[in-house]
Amino acid sequence: MEAHWEPLSGGSRILVSKDHAFGTDAVLLADFSMPRRGERCADFGTGCGVIPLLWRVRSQGASFVGVELQPEAASLARQSVEANGFSGEITIVEGDLRQWLFPAGSLDRIACNPPYTAPGAGIPCGGQARRTARQGDTLSLQELGEAARHALRFGGRLCVCLRPQRLGEAIEAFHSCRLEPKRLRLVQQRAGKAPFLFLLECRSGGAPGMEVEPVLLLEREDGSPTEEIERIYGDYRDNPEHKRK
Repeated sequence: MEAHWEPLSGGSRILVSKDHAFGTDAVLLADFSMPRRGERCADFGTGCGVIPLLWRVRSQGASFVGVELQPEAASLARQSVEANGFSGEITIVEGDLRQWLFPAGSLDRIACNPPYTAPGAGIPCGGQARRTARQGDTLSLQELGEAARHALRFGGRLCVCLRPQRLGEAIEAFHSCRLEPKRLRLVQQRAGKAPFLFLLECRSGGAPGMEVEPVLLLEREDGSPTEEIERIYGDYRDNPEHKRK
């Protein structure tokens, strides 16, 4: 497995490979789920560890855990944590979320960029690593909801990103796990285009009632990034590696 370093944000860097990299959805989810001061946080299915790294650089959370099923991805994440000197604050755990890896009520906030395809919906193209990350047979939304509900304290938050086609399924699955949808934001490439992603925050034990936030646009009509996207990407957007993508 060939891997290389990329600058990330705030002087940090991240080790990525062809099979285990990250995209816009992870950066948007990291911002949408940004921890508050003192929170205990976990990223379920962390991949190469980009979300815990961004949390550590940009927030004042107390502790961060990245959980990853695939050994190769977990190894990349651990190397990034160590290289940045974050070993005392970020822990990478290799394991299956369906085994409930956290004590009950031990977390304040969870982020998850779950497999985009529903179980049995077909096999995504690419190698085994890509299929594991994208195929819902490795983690259904119901299983995610159950694991998150167990680990979150009362009032804790689960934040996810998914394709819009699965919005109804996600709300139903999380509601059945007593995770009440509280905040929703759709993401569009530019005005006039259909949304390609949604960001959803659910609260453990929360009362009914969901706020729908303004649509997040990635580009202006001329193709340049919007002011909000410039803010979300921050100094990562200035990296030469990112500009070449």
